[in-house]
Amino acid sequence: MKACITGASSGIGRDMARVLADYGIDLFIVARRSERLKQLQDELSQKVKVTAITLDLAEESSCRLLYERLQKEDIDILINNAGFGMAGPFTESDLQRELTMIDTNIKACHILTKLFLRDFVKRDFGYVLNVASAAAFLPGPMMATYYATKAYVRHFTLALRKEMQKRHAHVFISTLCPGPVHTEFNEIANVKFRVKGKSSYEVAKIAIDEMFAQKANIIPGRLMKTAYLCCKLMPLAVLLEAAYHIQKSKQEKTDDAA
Repeated sequence: MKACITGASSGIGRDMARVLADYGIDLFIVARRSERLKQLQDELSQKVKVTAITLDLAEESSCRLLYERLQKEDIDILINNAGFGMAGPFTESDLQRELTMIDTNIKACHILTKLFLRDFVKRDFGYVLNVASAAAFLPGPMMATYYATKAYVRHFTLALRKEMQKRHAHVFISTLCPGPVHTEFNEIANVKFRVKGKSSYEVAKIAIDEMFAQKANIIPGRLMKTAYLCCKLMPLAVLLEAAYHIQKSKQEKTDDAA
């Protein structure tokens, strides 16, 4: 089997590459940072064939270029993991940075899913794993754009999963919704989690195993599963108030530590 993983230079994406390599699956790893990709390629090439591709998927042309490059490789697994977050009041956050986030978190995921999914349907086989977040469960004041992008990814993925089921296709689409994870995301988004998070390798292992088990919603950890149930049961007004205070306190804690 062959897998393409975007955002593979660090965090969950890097560890999903490690898990898949342990399973003997050849890899195409994609990210902006070529030096880190090369390090991962060197690490995993002892186990499987690894091809490193340096691209910025915030650019539509790069998404199309990636597909064109891999179209004849008969990719079996597409993992859309590329993405980042940004925190702060919406009126004060940088517009261009937000648009880049939308292009990375939503547009790249959308384009690559469409292009590869068409091939998977023709072959009647394939796996798509789109990485969302626990942020997809509710609106997120103080991280409004990030939460909204992850809600898009989750709803988009679940809708496509139903389409595949109605076609009786052997194409399996899952969405990963992790809670706090120990990765570079916290520094980039300028937040500090109060809740103890899982390691990126733990999340990656759960994600890959449940993807192969054809799970729809992959939510690592009992705490996050409980949070998901609470989001379904509690009034929206209560959730919004709680989300605001959680995000504000995380950012205040980060500011205090700076």
